[in-house]
Amino acid sequence: MRIVSVNVGRPRKVEFLGRPVRSAIWKSPVAGSVRVTRLNLEGDKQSDPRFHGGPEKAVYAYPSEHYAFWARELPGVEFPWGAFGENLTTEGILDDGIRVGDRLEAGSAEFVVTEPRMPCYKLGVRFGREDMVKRFFDHGATGFYLAVLREGKISAGDTIVWTARGDGGPTIAEIAAGKRARRRARGGE
Repeated sequence: MRIVSVNVGRPRKVEFLGRPVRSAIWKSPVAGSVRVTRLNLEGDKQSDPRFHGGPEKAVYAYPSEHYAFWARELPGVEFPWGAFGENLTTEGILDDGIRVGDRLEAGSAEFVVTEPRMPCYKLGVRFGREDMVKRFFDHGATGFYLAVLREGKISAGDTIVWTARGDGGPTIAEIAAGKRARRRARGGE
């Protein structure tokens, strides 16, 4: 398991469906080591901390293995690392193999898995597609949020190791599937 890319971004204003939107979903890979703090990565910022970021969602990780699906699903669309707004593009950790409470170490930082990502409309803004959130939900691979247990530094290429496993509860994929089912039941297809 390893970090493929460390990605950061700042809020920007864009137009989507004829109205201005402020978002920090555009993340770009950075070279060298990046400081991890309790609330985010150095050089990264959330545009609306009421819904994104905070201690329980300080870092968003998305498996690189999912990029192949998106390249097939949306031919002609570019998918650079960080395209889904993730801070860490990872390898070797999939949604169906990780659980809330799992503790991970990379570089000199330690994290705990807190929840799956349930994207808002800004994922559609990022790709210029109104259907992107539905596609993301339907695919079922959401990635996961991390809280920072120990601040430190991380870099692309760092090995990720488990320091402790959670309580054996549902996987991130199972939690996301339950949320998808509840959303559909409410008519939020």
